[in-house]
Amino acid sequence: MTRFPRSPAAASIGAAVVLVVTNAFGASGEQMLLRTWNMKGTEPKLLGQNAFLEEEKDSATGKLNVDSQGVILKGCDVVAYFKEGKPVKGSSAIATTYRGATYLFASAANKAEFEKDPAKYVPQYGGFCAYGVASGVLADPEGSSAFLVYKGKLYICGNQGALKSFKSDIDSNIDKADKNWRQLPGS
Repeated sequence: MTRFPRSPAAASIGAAVVLVVTNAFGASGEQMLLRTWNMKGTEPKLLGQNAFLEEEKDSATGKLNVDSQGVILKGCDVVAYFKEGKPVKGSSAIATTYRGATYLFASAANKAEFEKDPAKYVPQYGGFCAYGVASGVLADPEGSSAFLVYKGKLYICGNQGALKSFKSDIDSNIDKADKNWRQLPGS
């Protein structure tokens, strides 16, 4: 077993390093470090497309675009995007929590469908604007109507202009977003 020196000088140096790192990053930096390293601190997490779903169960959640109550998708029913092809407001009376986000549903049937296979329904890039992520920024969508279900995955965009740009070269934009997602700091 490795032993650390117990001298006052070694302790002072260690404390100074902790203070410098803490002050350099501040509270938001600490959150970013916790979100981008596994809980053991031994290797970086790769936060790619849909990666927050694939994290170890005991690790911190990935980047999520949620409101102050932890609700994702501005309260819209995620299953409705797939089944009805449009955003439908969910009810706080029909809710479930998955990977750090609260999902609201318009019906108990949609909630049950989600709970069977949540990974199938969750929005890509934590519900942030997909075109924003492709451009290297985390952007909160203006509303809930600019979206696309493509190859079985839900992509939310900030507005109709962003959706149009995202769709103009969708496969390339998804590749860019996947790469950028790994490097963007937590929300």
